[in-house]
Amino acid sequence: MNKRTLATLAVAAICSFGWGCAKKVAAAHPSAPQPTTAAAAAPAHNPSPAPQQTARNTSPVASNMPDQATRDQIQTLLNRIQDAYFDYNTGNLRPDAVVALRADSRTLADILRQYPDYKLTVEGFCDERGSEEYNLGLGEERAKKAKQYLADSGIPSSQLLTVSYGKDRPVCEEHDEACWQKNRRVHITQAQNPTQAQK
Repeated sequence: MNKRTLATLAVAAICSFGWGCAKKVAAAHPSAPQPTTAAAAAPAHNPSPAPQQTARNTSPVASNMPDQATRDQIQTLLNRIQDAYFDYNTGNLRPDAVVALRADSRTLADILRQYPDYKLTVEGFCDERGSEEYNLGLGEERAKKAKQYLADSGIPSSQLLTVSYGKDRPVCEEHDEACWQKNRRVHITQAQNPTQAQK
């Protein structure tokens, strides 16, 4: 072989050797993999488990309305207060009416203040004499006088409704003074929405 051929082979061998090394170097340091999709590249998101519901508060919820046992207690007090009676043709409280309204009114006030949405109704009544219109007005006057006394005794005025039934709903049907006296009265009840009720 001549020198020229040897030189060509030598160059070819060097190039071949260099290419092989380059491949080995490249193989030793592989290029970073290309991301396939944005979703695949992003780390998997493990949502935190839904917070467990907190245990329900077992303490009783305060109510603005009394339970049945408390209503029974209120009724016992109202039964002791009894009706307050009035003289003929007047809305002024008599001394015995004041005594009747005073009975247990402070205890009643203490109970009612705990239940601000609960009402009592003061009902006013008259005897059969006089017109319907007159007796409705007189019954209302009597109910309002009794309400004012109870409010002065500590029962919140906003928890006392008044209603007048005039000469309707008599407790006695005879036509004499003894019977009329029983019908001139105020009566306190737990009715929450009485007919014709006013604040």
